[in-house]
Amino acid sequence: MTPSNRPGGIAGYELWPREAAKARSRLYPATVLYTAYSVTLLAWALRTPHRLAAAAFFAGGVAAWTLLEYFVHRYILHGRFADGPGVVQHFLHKRFDPLHWEHHARPWDGEHINGRIMDTLPFSIALAALAALFPLWFRYIKRHHLYHHSPKGGDVGYGLTNGLWDIIFSTRISAEQRRLLYGRGKAEGHVLDQRQARAGPLSTA
Repeated sequence: MTPSNRPGGIAGYELWPREAAKARSRLYPATVLYTAYSVTLLAWALRTPHRLAAAAFFAGGVAAWTLLEYFVHRYILHGRFADGPGVVQHFLHKRFDPLHWEHHARPWDGEHINGRIMDTLPFSIALAALAALFPLWFRYIKRHHLYHHSPKGGDVGYGLTNGLWDIIFSTRISAEQRRLLYGRGKAEGHVLDQRQARAGPLSTA
């Protein structure tokens, strides 16, 4: 890097400590927060009877995150988003096009080293909420679709992830059966599974 690349031709021995301190103030809080969060979740999960599954999902999450990190860095941060007349195209150009190139143009600038907590926390909260809801959603899908495959459910419950279109097309599971499926927790859902098992072979509908 030549002096002309530095703001006002500031000497390197003055610039580097200042910008390094700025980068640390952005990097360390986010690193501590998200590491503590993930380790706390792992420790909590390892105290359950599903320790092996918890460890496997944690390792899978690390692999998935690092893969996502690679593709975002390569194809979004290093991508080019040309401006255009469309609202979406203009938004992508304004928000994404200069996002990472400024870091390459000014690698000494501590403002472009790492995202701050305030920048990343909204996405993290949304992902954490989605992860927290997933077990409940999966249990809903399991009960909903198992009923569809029971002898009584072959003509209802065609929606896999939700019942919206079943309502619209009048193929919703009856209110009585929905109460049995979802209304009273795990115990009754287990009883329903046993009833379906005793009812005979599953329908292929």
